Amino acid sequence: MIRVLIVDDQTIVRAGFAALLDAQPDISVAGEAGDGREAVRLAEAERPDVIVMDIRMPGMDGIEATRRILAQPWAGGVRVLVLTTFDVDEYVYEALAVGASGFLLKDATAEDLVSAVRVVARGDSLLAPQVTGRLIREFTKQRRSRPQAPSELSTLTARETEVLVLIAGGLSNGEIAQRLVVSEHTVKTHVARVFTKLGLRDRAQAVMLAYEYGVVVPGENEGRRPPA
Repeated sequence: MIRVLIVDDQTIVRAGFAALLDAQPDISVAGEAGDGREAVRLAEAERPDVIVMDIRMPGMDGIEATRRILAQPWAGGVRVLVLTTFDVDEYVYEALAVGASGFLLKDATAEDLVSAVRVVARGDSLLAPQVTGRLIREFTKQRRSRPQAPSELSTLTARETEVLVLIAGGLSNGEIAQRLVVSEHTVKTHVARVFTKLGLRDRAQAVMLAYEYGVVVPGENEGRRPPA
């Protein structure tokens, strides 16, 4: 059973999400919060598997709440799914930076929301394809200077770097296996090593890191196999 905490400052939105998710045979709603502070308190008390987190809320917003929750030692298994609209791109990027496992548009269908909760509960990331490319490209283009890459990047092998580029291009493990002509098990091993070396929680953070430090250049090599 996937236990979900719903965080949104609009009561009717929380009620709608709760009714939808509670109706699923494999999902239960562990609690509802109307702002970031309440979310932090309930997250510690209920220890949910997934937090459906709105970004814009009065008082403590969803970004700060996500940062505080995921910084706790008990939150290793907690996944945050951010809800957003097209006009909060930079906020979404910041949410991913503090550890959110992905985001979904607030006008997504009921089926999309249910599927998203299941995806992040499995430990995968969810980056809504409608906004992922635009989000990362525009934000990285606006940065005046690129921060210095962490030394851990230099510890990746050529194949691990290749896998990181393909992850950043939005490819699944199966698609990467086809691209590299290897087994999916081999890809999973490479992905695990990349995450371990770079200290990443999931694919969402891998995508962000790849763009942040120039492993992938916006508009150039997303989703394409890097040169040998």
